[in-house]
Amino acid sequence: MTYCVGMVLDEGLVFASDSRTNAGVDHVSTFCKMTVVETPGQGVIVMLNSGNLATTQQVISRIKQHAIDAEKPLTAHASMFTVAELVGRELRKTIHTTMNEAPEQSDVDFTATFLVGGQVHGEAPRLFMVYPQGNFIESTADTPFFQIGESKYGKPILDRVIQPGISMSQAIKCALVSFDSTIKSNLSVGLPIDVAMVKTDDLRVTKRHRIDAEDSYFRDLRSSWSQGLRQVFGQLPDPQWLK
Repeated sequence: MTYCVGMVLDEGLVFASDSRTNAGVDHVSTFCKMTVVETPGQGVIVMLNSGNLATTQQVISRIKQHAIDAEKPLTAHASMFTVAELVGRELRKTIHTTMNEAPEQSDVDFTATFLVGGQVHGEAPRLFMVYPQGNFIESTADTPFFQIGESKYGKPILDRVIQPGISMSQAIKCALVSFDSTIKSNLSVGLPIDVAMVKTDDLRVTKRHRIDAEDSYFRDLRSSWSQGLRQVFGQLPDPQWLK
């Protein structure tokens, strides 16, 4: 299982993804689910993926090969929309080809989903969610964040906090609380967590950081959040109808 989050803010873009992959309870490993392509001064693209690992790896490889064949970097595309189209096209093609070439594995889920965000020169930062069918939707001011993978446990805090005007530091803090809630409730999501921040018009990754079990800030954040929740819960009044 996977958990990834992407946010579009007035200040820029925030991305976070876990790194756990598993093929059963006795086969758990770590694999980065964040791919960054950047050409400073020209553009930056961040892709997060969830779903079948073989599918996502092949899609990323196809996209990189496309840039080599076209003899221009991925960031040279005219807009993030055309990048999302490329990812959707390669994702659909990969899933279709794999399923046709391995019909005996019809019970295997080859699907995958991508978050594709970034900024190319001449337009504002944008974020897209690309579905296994190859179609996609774009984040708006009313929907400033997308999640893929195991999203239900971490969504409530994002719904309450994330707005376009929030600062990037507050957004990253909220994302980490969201990850803590998910990790607490689902063992198939786990550390390390990859975080990337892209400030508007920087046209590069402004900050990238990996959070592992030794990260003191994340440990303190988890502890403070748990204590704060218990404290607030204890202050809530009991139902009047129980008296």
